[in-house]
Amino acid sequence: MPHRSHALPLRPLALAVAAVVSLPLCAAEPAQPEADAASTAVAAALPPQQMSAITVVASGETRQVQRIGERELEAATPGTSPLKVLDQLPGVQFQAADPWGNYEWATQITLHGFDQSRLGFTLDGIPLGNMGYGVSNGLHASRAIITENVASVELAQGAGALGTASNSNLGGTIQYFSDDPGMDPGVRVAQTFGSDDTRRTFARLDTGDHGGFSAYLAGVDGSTDKWKGFDDQAYQQVNLKGVYAWGDSRLSLYVDTSRRREYDYMDLSLTSQRELGWEWDYLIPDWEMALQIADALAGNGTYPEELDGLPEGYSKADAAYYLGGGIRNDDLAALAGSFALADGIALDTTAYYHGNRGEGLWVTPYTPSPNGVPLSMRTTDYGLDRYGGLAALKLDLGMHRIELGTWLENYDNDQQRNFFGLDADGFTDLFNFYSSYEPFLRGFYQHYEVKTRMAYVQDSMRFLGDRLGVTVGAKALETTTEATSRVASGSNAQGRIEASDHFLPQAGVNWRLGGGQEIYASVAQNQANYGYTPFGQAQASFDATVDALEPEASTTYQFGYRVQGAAYEISADLYRTDFDNRLLSISPCSAIQTCASIISNVGSVRSQGVDLALLWRPVEGLRWLNSLSYNDITYQDDYVSGGEVVATEGKRVVGIPEWMFSSTASWTVGAWRASLDGKYVGERELSYLNDSHTPSYWLVDAGLDYDFGRIGAIDDLRVGLNVTNLGDKRYFSSTGTAGYQVSDPDGFNQTLMVGAPRQAFLSVDARF
Repeated sequence: MPHRSHALPLRPLALAVAAVVSLPLCAAEPAQPEADAASTAVAAALPPQQMSAITVVASGETRQVQRIGERELEAATPGTSPLKVLDQLPGVQFQAADPWGNYEWATQITLHGFDQSRLGFTLDGIPLGNMGYGVSNGLHASRAIITENVASVELAQGAGALGTASNSNLGGTIQYFSDDPGMDPGVRVAQTFGSDDTRRTFARLDTGDHGGFSAYLAGVDGSTDKWKGFDDQAYQQVNLKGVYAWGDSRLSLYVDTSRRREYDYMDLSLTSQRELGWEWDYLIPDWEMALQIADALAGNGTYPEELDGLPEGYSKADAAYYLGGGIRNDDLAALAGSFALADGIALDTTAYYHGNRGEGLWVTPYTPSPNGVPLSMRTTDYGLDRYGGLAALKLDLGMHRIELGTWLENYDNDQQRNFFGLDADGFTDLFNFYSSYEPFLRGFYQHYEVKTRMAYVQDSMRFLGDRLGVTVGAKALETTTEATSRVASGSNAQGRIEASDHFLPQAGVNWRLGGGQEIYASVAQNQANYGYTPFGQAQASFDATVDALEPEASTTYQFGYRVQGAAYEISADLYRTDFDNRLLSISPCSAIQTCASIISNVGSVRSQGVDLALLWRPVEGLRWLNSLSYNDITYQDDYVSGGEVVATEGKRVVGIPEWMFSSTASWTVGAWRASLDGKYVGERELSYLNDSHTPSYWLVDAGLDYDFGRIGAIDDLRVGLNVTNLGDKRYFSSTGTAGYQVSDPDGFNQTLMVGAPRQAFLSVDARF
């Protein structure tokens, strides 16, 4: 294999260095910037959910914490996932196959080498689970809240807040905060049109304040044709939020209803992209080609000539399936209260419910229909009912601020693998087979009952005239998972497993040096629940390994420096995480087939690196954010598979770039607002032995809008144009969508998504 340099290309490094050295770093206390431009002042004065602008310096925090405000969310294409906006920040890698980051099969986010299955996500404190594509313990952020109703997003790279309601946050947390209702009554209507027949309508009605009560009702309806292949991705969503406030106390109700239907994009490999092109996708509506491929797989005829270019040994039956898609129906409700019980004593409580019914669909050539058609519809059918509650008692005792909290959650989850017969004439509609037809075969039917119990205590102290801050605390976390197999299955086991640790400490220190400068250091231990991974194997294998398994765990160390002035914010963070007991599910068949996996503890991962961020405001109205990340993330152990040693020690972790650089400029001049966002992502490994990788790439997005102000009955009218992938770059976005392989020197593993080409969107936003 040819030698590949791991050095950062000169251009991003030079840009980052030039941006930093151009700043005047003075020791005097910074002047107060103007209120509409100073994100640091906003951060100090307002709680995170009311942030109006980005900040890379979280003053007083003992961990690396950064926040995205409403301005960054509004500058993106309407409907863009807040996860994509976080891609501006250091240590964050976000990937998607669509321009908004909402198509869930391809949506990925990593922090310091941890993928989203090992991160924590919350909305107003409500746990969203690990945002996995398969419905197991939560829901994706895009289904939990409409983008326009997100007030801010808080990112903690490495170690999340101690009280975060998550049993998967080994590598950091992302917390969303919903917008509060406006104090004045009003109506907002926004319409977006664009590439591939994109249509998105958003509307919101605010009641205004009435004796302490305020509310809003908001809805969105949208659809877009896939940028390649057949048919569309459609969604409808409604948010309701009501707040009643009195004195220093308040009650709030939040309700979300989401309905999504998505035709999938086809997973590609390095080889299939090279031979079949970037536009290769599912075969629908070409039913005849799908039948020909299925017949050829069964030994009845030959494969279509379109597949002749694939090399010998390539599984042509997996090069393209007829159809793939997903249906997700979610309902979320939460009642929260913040009560001022006495001077210096407050209680926060939340109770929530989340229900999901969904289906993932794939037409498979591996299981024929009973009527002789060589294809059938393979579905994974989901049912989830999740209940929980959180409580935190906060005591302000002078130099001590003590918080005692708990999180309780129970949920039932059904996951089924069903096969439905197809007619000889084929079909093109995506619909819920499980509710419409009876399956002729059931691959598995698993019922899971999961209970999580967490309690924590934390003391935040200030010394030396508030210059020294110390935070210490610990949590106890216990998650019990019980699986029942409701039909006999050779690919899934039943039983009970518990992940528990009753002492997971976290400590940090913050020292204010003067001149707007701070240094901080922290250490945190975390543990993850097992999820359903141990049950994805044969019963005998589960019984033989369950007592020997240990839950995944991490210990994270951070040391950082912050400085903020009138025109700049700078953050530098060094981190190291020791990730132990990594569980790997090794599947011997392709993603569309159903077979038992092999679960192994494959040792440890060491993550270490540096994050640099610079937010510069050289003139009024201009904000320029630059971030640079270096990640040295490697496997620490070899492991044994099938009686053979897999030599992964010292190899780089799959899917994680060594270097990333982001540069985002936003300029407001009068009624005009322009933004330019560039991101460099280094090459990423595609196999555990590092013998296959994706090339590096640059990506640029741009936006321009004009605020007309008041026009007749319209209080404010804004028109915007957004262009994604401005340079029309062809590149691989998401990796590992169908899992990674030990070795893939020929590039056969179909586990890649292609990023969307250049697309343009025009939006009109009116407020009354």
